[in-house]
Amino acid sequence: MTQLSPDRCANCQRVTVGADQQFCPACGQPTPAPRIDWPFLRQEMQQTVLQMERGLLYSLTHLMVRPGHLMRDYIEGRRASQVKPLPLLLTTAGVVVVLGTALLGGDVMGSAMPAGYDGAARVPTDGQAGAASVMTAFAAMKEWMNRHFAATTLLMLPLEAAAFRLAFWRVGDVNYPEWLVISTYLTAQTFVLWTIGMLLQTWIPQSQAWVLSLSIAYGVFSLVQYFQGYPRWKSVMRSVLGFAIFLLMNTALTFLMVPVVLLLTK
Repeated sequence: MTQLSPDRCANCQRVTVGADQQFCPACGQPTPAPRIDWPFLRQEMQQTVLQMERGLLYSLTHLMVRPGHLMRDYIEGRRASQVKPLPLLLTTAGVVVVLGTALLGGDVMGSAMPAGYDGAARVPTDGQAGAASVMTAFAAMKEWMNRHFAATTLLMLPLEAAAFRLAFWRVGDVNYPEWLVISTYLTAQTFVLWTIGMLLQTWIPQSQAWVLSLSIAYGVFSLVQYFQGYPRWKSVMRSVLGFAIFLLMNTALTFLMVPVVLLLTK
């Protein structure tokens, strides 16, 4: 077994400055690197799990109570108490997938957007064969989205960020990468509402149908709170415009994908 040198970084082999140096100035790894034993594993698990739990609880609570302030804190650099937006998004997406599999038979996308997909599948076409082909294409797309829910979510983020970038043009000096972060928070917020809707559907059958409208309303509230100091009515109008642009882009992309799916399913 290779012995760990106390005077060199185990990762990059840089010579340590002194015995009191705790981290390597070149790569940031702790020096000296502790040997992996039971106390080390126990400490690692405690630190990782506790930090994740505290950050996740903090982020989820503030995401639903004061979402605009949470997003602005992250954008402006106050991030120590938060879980990073992408892990937060993937965690909430994972909960949606698990509940969708358990409660909806895996048809997560179909239960959330029946009007969009089922309605699009009934567009007029030339003949019954054409109508059946379009319905088959939409069914195949929905199945792919159900099986690749995380990928679908990530693919939609650039469109959502672009939509809000256009809607809030020259407001608040928010660049496109920052809009990607804000869109990530808004999507995670939607997944929290989605989770609540799935849990309530036993007692409230229409709860799933309300998720889209409620998530848009909550998103508008979040953006109004984010742009504090900007006239509220303007924030509301721009937020609604952003969601409208995003839904139009999403619908257009869906229809553009139909011929591709039709070719692949022939």
